[in-house]
Amino acid sequence: QVQLVESGGGLVQPGGSLRLSCQGSGFTFSSYAMSWYRQAPGKERELVARIISTGGNTNYADSVKGRFTISRDNVKSTAYLQMNSLKPEDTAVYYCNAERLFNSYWGQGTQVTVSS
Repeated sequence: QVQLVESGGGLVQPGGSLRLSCQGSGFTFSSYAMSWYRQAPGKERELVARIISTGGNTNYADSVKGRFTISRDNVKSTAYLQMNSLKPEDTAVYYCNAERLFNSYWGQGTQVTVSS
């Protein structure tokens, strides 16, 4: 069955870095656009970054531009989110999403907490 498994979350001090990973299985990973979303307590889920199937185009939320980098390795069926210069307002549950035409799959989420 389709699975997206996120890892790499945790507690980090402001200014620190984390790298999230999302490994997909049960579908043709290389044919899907991959995205990272986040949801903070009391807020709606928001798009953080997106990368097309070939990796040739990326998009970012204004709030993370210049600090976060999305990438993918289609051989390993894994998407990544490198997060640098983290701020307390980046605290949220981060979800990865795979999307193609009418199909959309979600991971279970990984908690990122930025606090001193």
